[in-house]
Amino acid sequence: MPELPEVETVAADLRDQLVGRRFTGAEIVWPRTLAQPDAASLAERLAGREVVHVGRRGKYLLIALDSGAMLIIHLRMTGQLAVAPAGAALLADRHLRACFPLADGALLVFTDMRKFGRIWLVDDVQEVVGKLGPEPLDWTFTPEVLADRLRGRRTAMKALLLDQTVVAGLGNIYADEALFLAGIHPLRTGASLTDAEVARLRDAIRQVLNESIDKRGTLLRDYRTPYGVDGAYRNELRVYGQPGKPCPRCGTPVERIRVTQRSTHFCPCCQSQNAG
Repeated sequence: MPELPEVETVAADLRDQLVGRRFTGAEIVWPRTLAQPDAASLAERLAGREVVHVGRRGKYLLIALDSGAMLIIHLRMTGQLAVAPAGAALLADRHLRACFPLADGALLVFTDMRKFGRIWLVDDVQEVVGKLGPEPLDWTFTPEVLADRLRGRRTAMKALLLDQTVVAGLGNIYADEALFLAGIHPLRTGASLTDAEVARLRDAIRQVLNESIDKRGTLLRDYRTPYGVDGAYRNELRVYGQPGKPCPRCGTPVERIRVTQRSTHFCPCCQSQNAG
């Protein structure tokens, strides 16, 4: 599933292409893609509306309109958004789920092979993203804020980092990478971390996310960015997807276990379960 760096990359690409352009409506090809409102209301409310900003909250894309409403799109596992000229081949894609025509004849096209992506148009963005935890790249994401989210939690750290109410935007890849950089075993509980470990983890989260954004994210089997060859951070991964390979820090073979049914990668030497 695309995580924060991949969604940030899509937002940056779309920002350059959409801001200042106007929608003329919307066509929903796969009805379940639309969470709210109904298709007719979506088309009516988008008609004539100008895009004033494209941003992100956690893993959600936010397209702000001059009406004050927000078009929200969650890519989930395989969703892709691209601006295409009228008559483009994307319109014949069998995975086309929604199409948003623009006043100049171009279209914003949403394709999604696995059909898990969702679309909302809301007046209050908090209806959709209000339960998300802090943004890890925001200046307000301090060690104290992270410590407060972890305080008293007896859940494994890997599971906590995947919980979007703890920290927004992290998923399997960057949770593993951040825990490795911070030297924290994925099965350690939130409550077991010292203040120094929390501070290291906060810095590690920000480091891996920024590194990945600089490389335009990580390309995986089920996820591709819609524009060109990118996602080069897959070549920089230290432990994720590297079971049996030597740890880049100490040379010990990277191990893989399952935590909350998710593959989890770590170095048993650098990330001791008994630390703390």
